[in-house]
Amino acid sequence: MAKSPTEPVSDPNEEIMRATYRALREHGYADLTIQRIADEYGKSTAAIHYHYDTKEDLLAAFLDYVLDRFKDTVHEVETTDPERRLDKLLDKLLVEPEDHQDLLVAILEMRSQAPYKDRFSDRFRQNDEYVRYLLRTVIDQGIQDGVFVDVDTEHVARALMTIVDGARTRAVVLDEDCALTTARRTADEYVTSVLLEG
Repeated sequence: MAKSPTEPVSDPNEEIMRATYRALREHGYADLTIQRIADEYGKSTAAIHYHYDTKEDLLAAFLDYVLDRFKDTVHEVETTDPERRLDKLLDKLLVEPEDHQDLLVAILEMRSQAPYKDRFSDRFRQNDEYVRYLLRTVIDQGIQDGVFVDVDTEHVARALMTIVDGARTRAVVLDEDCALTTARRTADEYVTSVLLEG
């Protein structure tokens, strides 16, 4: 399992990523500064600038860090049963984020900068493509195994991602506690209707 961002480590880059994680959770994207990250890191801003020239460089690396951690957690799902694997993947997308509401806020703030910052939009686009690839792969496997009915897997993957993105946005923007659980139930209903019943 991936280590918690609060556990002590000895790698400076890992420590800076964890400090960025904590600073984002506490201050959000809009109020994030190198000084606040340095305060969490326990060292000077010069120690951070030794590794990253600008805040944007650091945040682009942080997005890589967060998205890589997500990929690691997805790969921890050990079942090959397509229905269970899809269920676990949807849990990763819609249930577990409830434990990190403040980080969801910061990530949404970073998403709002994507139209203006190519480095952010590239990373969010790559992550979206990766998650859709995972969804398509498990659905294709389920079709081959006769577990799921034959469908347009790209369309289904995009529909599920729309449910996920909509729920995360509602959870953050409207501070809607039930948004993720509602979306998780909706995703189950959609899977049952489209993939299991046809």
